[in-house]
Amino acid sequence: PAVGSLGYRLARSLPRGQPGLSPAGSRRYGSAPPELQEQTLVLAKPDAVQRRLVGSIIQRFERRGFRLVAMKLLQVEQGLMDRHYQELRHKPFYPTLVAYMTSGPVVAMVWEGYNVVRCTRAMDGDADSGGTLRGDLSVHISRNVVHASDSVETAQREIGFWFQRDDLVDWESKDRDHTYEP
Repeated sequence: PAVGSLGYRLARSLPRGQPGLSPAGSRRYGSAPPELQEQTLVLAKPDAVQRRLVGSIIQRFERRGFRLVAMKLLQVEQGLMDRHYQELRHKPFYPTLVAYMTSGPVVAMVWEGYNVVRCTRAMDGDADSGGTLRGDLSVHISRNVVHASDSVETAQREIGFWFQRDDLVDWESKDRDHTYEP
């Protein structure tokens, strides 16, 4: 079953046990509350892949201290776009959006960490705000390099569209105490 149908916490913790706990039973990322141990979907859109910006995108998430738990390169089909962008289907720009998203390969990633959904949205920014992924890397508002889930609930659903439960890798970051401990 897809991750979204099980919930991201269950998928992340299988088969190790209780959500938010490492195999040894200690909380991940120091003392952060489990409700802030989130996962989010990030897509490096076709323009990012074509312009060879995927490494720059990944580097920003790694510098922020987030943990990559899944990644794949794929050519997206219309059916996946219809599920992913279901709330936009009736917008006038929808056909153009689908044409763009299916025009070349996409890199789909799941990032995990403390308050990752909110932080990722801030990191993405918009095309005219410097210091953000879109502001620094995009060349036009319609070619804005990345997609990121806009809420924890949306992230759960979107991750389930792009990844199966077994695609997510649960690994222990050795630098977590330095990153998240007071």
